[in-house]
Amino acid sequence: MPIVIGPAQWESLDALGHSLASVIAAEREPVLLIASSDMNHYESDAVTRVKDRKAIDQILALEPRKLFDTVRDEKISMCGYAAAVATVVAARELGATQAELVRYATSGEVNGDMEEVVGYAGIVIR
Repeated sequence: MPIVIGPAQWESLDALGHSLASVIAAEREPVLLIASSDMNHYESDAVTRVKDRKAIDQILALEPRKLFDTVRDEKISMCGYAAAVATVVAARELGATQAELVRYATSGEVNGDMEEVVGYAGIVIR
């Protein structure tokens, strides 16, 4: 079931994550939870990598509140951070204990423009 989330307050995202976990826990069949987002947008490759790493580190640490605060405090233009926050909340409640960065890249690696890139990260939470 797709859910689209715009900018939100921490309390709303936390409540959504807990609600998702409750629904998923009640299912008999396994459920795959996916949050989709680009990372930082339209800054240099060097700046984007630094900003993205700050957000990625919070996801890897399974720290949804710190992810929320980091994206806002560091002005990371991660368009789907709200979905990522709610997903990490749900994953933790469902017993997740680890996350793994599968791959990170920027658009500059593909098109050669290192002045205005978009970051991309694939992360698996278990």
